[in-house]
Amino acid sequence: MIREDRLVRLFLDLIHINAPPLAEREVMEWTKDYLVKMGLEVQEDNAGEKIKGSANNVIAWLRGNVPGAPKVFLSAHFDTVEPTAGLVVEERDGVFYSASETILGADDKGGMAPAIEAVHALIESGDPHGDVCLLFSCAEEIGLLGADAVDLEDLNLDFGYVLDTGPPVGSFVTRTATHDNLEIEINGKPAHAGKDPENGINAMQVAASAIHGMCLGRIGPETTANLGIIEGGTAVNVVCPSVRIRAEARSTSVDALDAQVGHMIQKFEQAASEWNTTVAIKHHRHYNAYEVANDARVVQVAMAASKKLGLEPALRTTLGGSDANIYNAKGLSCIVLATGMEKIHTHDECISRESLVATARLTYEILLTAAQDKF
Repeated sequence: MIREDRLVRLFLDLIHINAPPLAEREVMEWTKDYLVKMGLEVQEDNAGEKIKGSANNVIAWLRGNVPGAPKVFLSAHFDTVEPTAGLVVEERDGVFYSASETILGADDKGGMAPAIEAVHALIESGDPHGDVCLLFSCAEEIGLLGADAVDLEDLNLDFGYVLDTGPPVGSFVTRTATHDNLEIEINGKPAHAGKDPENGINAMQVAASAIHGMCLGRIGPETTANLGIIEGGTAVNVVCPSVRIRAEARSTSVDALDAQVGHMIQKFEQAASEWNTTVAIKHHRHYNAYEVANDARVVQVAMAASKKLGLEPALRTTLGGSDANIYNAKGLSCIVLATGMEKIHTHDECISRESLVATARLTYEILLTAAQDKF
């Protein structure tokens, strides 16, 4: 029942709307209008006010025709990691690429479009299904902010699927990592770099001492750590008075994560002590891990639907985060459904027609399967 022409047109329309985090108003309004024309009940919340953005989360309902069937949600996010203003799309051998200096925006329009098309096809077919909720979030890429602002209790949902990871289509993320952020500010002491450098304390040297020997990168099979941003200094002729560093660590094991974060903090504090200066460190738990059991209904429905279409229903672990981390933490069972987006967060990002169609078909089959009594 999936219409490839309509799906591809929808995807192309979505990616041509510039939607950086906190500035998704245009794509939000366009999507609302599209969903209303489909005949859905559409509303938006007040997430924008909470997170100081231009857009809200959008919640749209297709009411079911099977009494007592579970209420299933499909989720994706409006925003992209970089602006897509001026996007020029090129299709080569059935694969869509950006031919401009922007990214393509398949993360996460490659999740939005198949979710919408699956619901559209369900309306046209009249096949048996329960209530379906489309939940499109804002500001996902800068900290899952929109999802965190959603009031889930009023929606009374049973379980759902977040369409927001890469291939293979037919696989699902059921286990993820806990993610911590660190903000480090190392205090040095300014001095003239040519006249009396010995009277200063170079914060860059303190940072170098801390980083030397610090365990970074792949710490273990499911633990990583990274220093992502380092900035500081005022002029080349001034001994650097301060350095600010932003870092992260992730692990599927909270104990391993706590140990890694403790190690990083200890290295910065030790270096500051050795240089007779101070360091201020802020530690924030960005999001918590989730692990959904294989026998959970949300997993069993997904696997059954995948098998019906001849796909391989692999269950995956990832260290990446998504809105699913927030929804699970709030008590709403969900897993991440793989789409066809590849090389995400880069200018080589791409997605194929075949993957868009396969994702929409799988999503459609999931909605049918969820309404069956055997689950």
